[in-house]
Amino acid sequence: QVQLVESGGGLVQAGGSLRLSCAASGSIFSIRSMGWYRQAPGKQRELVAVITSGGSTNYADSVKGRFTISRDNAKNTVFLQMNSLKPEDTAVYYCNVDRVLTTTRSYEYDYWGQGTQVTVSS
Repeated sequence: QVQLVESGGGLVQAGGSLRLSCAASGSIFSIRSMGWYRQAPGKQRELVAVITSGGSTNYADSVKGRFTISRDNAKNTVFLQMNSLKPEDTAVYYCNVDRVLTTTRSYEYDYWGQGTQVTVSS
């Protein structure tokens, strides 16, 4: 089992910044993919950014140049630095980890955090 604890959401004015963190714990040896998704009211959950254990990243077009994803493999933690925030970034942000190699050398897949609210006022 893997547990995810998110932090860093809140209310910010347009143009401001926030930094989200997500720490994974449990019987983890390594994590292949860590990422952030978001869901705005009335909309489907969408990918924001993802990073692999090797450091490869992928971003939604809407956040490129404004958001930066990073991770600390030693601490099984992923970060999302969000700059130049816009009202349309308002959503619940969810942490996701996928393809987790456990200490028993089995793989587990697709864990989600509880979500953290990000609200950007205009």
